[in-house]
Amino acid sequence: MRNILTRVSAMAPLLLVAACNTTASNDPVTTGSISQASLGQEFQRGTASWYGPGFHGRKTASGERFNTYDMTAAHPSLPFGTRLRVVNESNGRSVIVRVNDRGPFAHRRIIDLAKGPAQALGLTATGTGYVSLHRLN
Repeated sequence: MRNILTRVSAMAPLLLVAACNTTASNDPVTTGSISQASLGQEFQRGTASWYGPGFHGRKTASGERFNTYDMTAAHPSLPFGTRLRVVNESNGRSVIVRVNDRGPFAHRRIIDLAKGPAQALGLTATGTGYVSLHRLN
C-alpha cells in the first residue's frame, strides 16, 4: 500500500502538468491562421513603431503609468480603452492591445506599440513594420 501511495504522489505533479499542456491551439498568434471572425473589423493599415525604454514608469495620456511590457499602444484618435488586434502583415503574427496613450508623433505612422506587443509581432529588430488594425470593441 505504501509503495502505491509513493508512486501516485510522485506521478500527481506529472499528471497535472500533462493536463494543463495542450498540443492543439485555437489562438491565431500560435497557429498563424487568423479567421476573419477573430480579427474584428479592419479599419486602418500602415506603419507601426514601438516605444518604451525612456517612458517606462511615466504617466500616459490616459493617466495610467506606462509599462513597457504591457499589451498597450498609443493611437492618435481612438478612445482610451479601445481594444485592437494588430496584425503584422509581413509575418502574420497578431496581438491584442489596449489604447492608453496618444501618438505616434512620427510622420506617417498609425500606431505606437509598447515593447511587449512589438516583440510578439517581431518589430523590435527593425523598429517598424507594416500592420493592419482591427477594432474589437
